[in-house]
Amino acid sequence: MNFLRLFIPLIVIITSASASGQVSSLPVKMPAMGRNDTIRVASTNENGEMVPWISLNEVVIYGFRIFKSPAEMAAFNRLRYNVMKVMPYALYAKRRYEQLEREVAVTADKKKQKRLVKQCDKEIKEMFNREIKELTITQGQILTKLIDRQLGRTTYDIIKETKGGVTAFLYQSVARVVGHNLKSTYNPEEERDIESIIVSSGFYQ
Repeated sequence: MNFLRLFIPLIVIITSASASGQVSSLPVKMPAMGRNDTIRVASTNENGEMVPWISLNEVVIYGFRIFKSPAEMAAFNRLRYNVMKVMPYALYAKRRYEQLEREVAVTADKKKQKRLVKQCDKEIKEMFNREIKELTITQGQILTKLIDRQLGRTTYDIIKETKGGVTAFLYQSVARVVGHNLKSTYNPEEERDIESIIVSSGFYQ
């Protein structure tokens, strides 16, 4: 029995060595080198021939948009300005609420969960009081849509989950007075201009 335990691994080692020896014994054709070939590149063995290759960065090509009129171009530029203005806030909200979800998921203590939610709510409010309150109605409408784009949930749903249905209803009532709708959703097909602005600007998160 002991002999068999030693014999089987020995066979495996010999077989592996034999196989590697067979692979290394195959002739490999190297590419011809020119006088100015001084750059080292990676290569791949393709049926005995070493094929050099270079990894290239991704190139994204966008079509050049032709506007029907100067007014249409001006409207698009205003939209671009508004999207770029509020997109950082949407990204911040996404990162902060994802962090909150992770922290709550690993915390069984209900009191600690409430403290985490309260801290997150405080940070969002501080940002609102510091910067977001200066947004125009149009920018606020775009922001609520982008939050849905980033989180897959409307601003109303987030408030309802963290603060309760009554608070969400009150927030929605106040928002409606100034022309906002916290239940606004994001549809890429309907918001093609916004989507193209986000993608072409490098905002993928």
